Amino acid sequence: MTSARIFNDREEAGWRLAERLRGEPLERPVVLAIPRGGVVVGAAIARTLGCELDVVLARKLRAPYQPELALGAVSEDGQVYLNHAATAMTEVGESTIEAERAHQLSELARRRDLFRSVRPRAELAGRSVILTDDGIATGSTMIAAIRSVREADPREIVVAVPVGSPERIDRIRSLCDRLVCLDEPLEFWAVGQSYRRFEQVSDEEVVELLREYGKPAGRARVGRSPAVNPPDRSPAVNP
Repeated sequence: MTSARIFNDREEAGWRLAERLRGEPLERPVVLAIPRGGVVVGAAIARTLGCELDVVLARKLRAPYQPELALGAVSEDGQVYLNHAATAMTEVGESTIEAERAHQLSELARRRDLFRSVRPRAELAGRSVILTDDGIATGSTMIAAIRSVREADPREIVVAVPVGSPERIDRIRSLCDRLVCLDEPLEFWAVGQSYRRFEQVSDEEVVELLREYGKPAGRARVGRSPAVNPPDRSPAVNP
């Protein structure tokens, strides 16, 4: 078995994704990132490709006493995607799911008010949407995000992620128009295993990235291509 790809941080993962996306036939592309970690990845993509950055708000529905286990996810419009295998395994009832949905909707409303104060929602109709996160484990949040974005009538949805569970990547691939995933390790147990640095991302960092890169199409700041002048970092693949 070959060594899994290891990224120094989310920023490096983002510009490596951007290099894979460079030259793709994209129509007025916009990067939509899932907060919070996905916004760092998305900002690197937007900076490298010279397109605008926005967020798509979706939250995991956590299992009782197992917060890392996703029962599903909810988008800011209230749509719920349920992972039926997880709900059956945990034997949670509808009242538990509804209570968690209400809790996550409250958090989504808080984030919407905060992030939309610096970045009004991007127009998506007829555009290529690059949907990203820092990785895919259960895929629940990404699935909820895809369903929410699809209702805005984009030209296409391109999911671009640094790493993901092979099983869940196959599921996501069936729901989007194109998918770019840099690594699908056979021995996958968590997104963080693919990063040397995987610190929590704050609301304040998301706000600053949206303020800097969340500009209308055609005005987004264009960064220097890492392929031309990459930062001084160690290799992204284990020796």
